[in-house]
Amino acid sequence: MIKTKNISTKTFFEEARKETIISNERINLLNNIVHTIIEEYKDREKINLNFICTHNSRRSQLAQVWSFYATEYFNLNNIFTYSGGTKTTAFHRNTVKCLQKTGFDFNIIDFSHQNPRYLISFKGTKKSILGFSKSYDNPSNSFPYIAITTCDSADEKCPFIPDAIARYHLPFSDPKISDNTNLADEAYLNSSQQIAGEIFYIFEMIKNQL
Repeated sequence: MIKTKNISTKTFFEEARKETIISNERINLLNNIVHTIIEEYKDREKINLNFICTHNSRRSQLAQVWSFYATEYFNLNNIFTYSGGTKTTAFHRNTVKCLQKTGFDFNIIDFSHQNPRYLISFKGTKKSILGFSKSYDNPSNSFPYIAITTCDSADEKCPFIPDAIARYHLPFSDPKISDNTNLADEAYLNSSQQIAGEIFYIFEMIKNQL
């Protein structure tokens, strides 16, 4: 695992790509996602990505935030990232803590013990995204979009997403099992690293092919 003491977002992102092992089967899936994003981007000159997981509290949030960073890192304009769930819970505090350790800033704009809203940004950008747990069809998620589901239960429970241009299932291991244990920090950072590494691959391929 990448050591994260005082690590910058840029360093974590680049190291995640170097250290993430991606199988050939997984690369084929990522390449299919890349191809669809590029084709839709060329056709529409704008594309929305909606990362979907059951509770919209961990993996889908990590994927959205790292994709937001990737659009800036690779200077890809008009690619917008969102996330949602089949249920509304909260942006889990361990996910927030994990992202803060890698340089993301979370500014609370609407405090709620159940589901606070954050403006999320990072050093070097004037842009931000809104982070909170919501349904995948929440009005704050622009459509039409490419839907990317990130957990097995979301794949099973979301057989039809009406606003999706295309849909891909890109599952990641759930760090939830580590909650309330002394392994939580490591588990969440490992999940963040895996997701960041694969997001890097996707956006690097998009940049190289546009």
